[in-house]
Amino acid sequence: MIKLNNLHKSYKMGSSSLHVLKGINLNIEDGELVAIMGSSGSGKSTLLNILGMLDTADKGDYILDSFKIENLNETKAAKYRNKFLGFIFQSFNLINYKSALENVSLPLYYQGISRKERQQIALDYLDRVGLKEWATHLPSELSGGQKQRVAIARAMASKPKVLLADEPTGALDTKTSCDVMDLIQKINEEGKTILVVTHELEIAKMCKRIVKLKDGVIVEDSKVKQVKASSYV
Repeated sequence: MIKLNNLHKSYKMGSSSLHVLKGINLNIEDGELVAIMGSSGSGKSTLLNILGMLDTADKGDYILDSFKIENLNETKAAKYRNKFLGFIFQSFNLINYKSALENVSLPLYYQGISRKERQQIALDYLDRVGLKEWATHLPSELSGGQKQRVAIARAMASKPKVLLADEPTGALDTKTSCDVMDLIQKINEEGKTILVVTHELEIAKMCKRIVKLKDGVIVEDSKVKQVKASSYV
């Protein structure tokens, strides 16, 4: 599903240059649930931005679902993001003045789906995350866990190939974090490829594979015995 070959990324820092990614090689198969770990400055945020087509590598190949991601202008990048990727953020990134239903249906608007159809799809996904009865509520009327469930429903509604979750439990308490990871595990069990960026080892152990970055290189890549989030709930 994802292949990274010798990926490099540097940023200009005045007259000098900061080499952030130093030859990343990574293969992620269809249906995997992978945690990407690393301390601040390890390169995990830069890697996630490249995977999410929010930034580009200086060198190396990024292949997503057999499609080579390169030379994309912002319009094409937005098109491919909407086609291939779903995003889940620590800060939820919901639009405050739109209801849960409107937030979930928004990506479908950009796919040209009719209003009636996208509302039905959004309602179906809210039902899947247990929030159908909250469809008309604004984000300000939802708890942190409910907001993250809305964000997950929004990410899934456009049926992306890959879900990218950036610290999806970072703003949540322990119980709510486990609830959210239980939902992510269930989505993965349906065959969805999911990458979870986290600094929490307990969350990483709820994935099936842990990739650790340090100083711009992968220092560990191992499959793990998955801890079921439901055992904590």
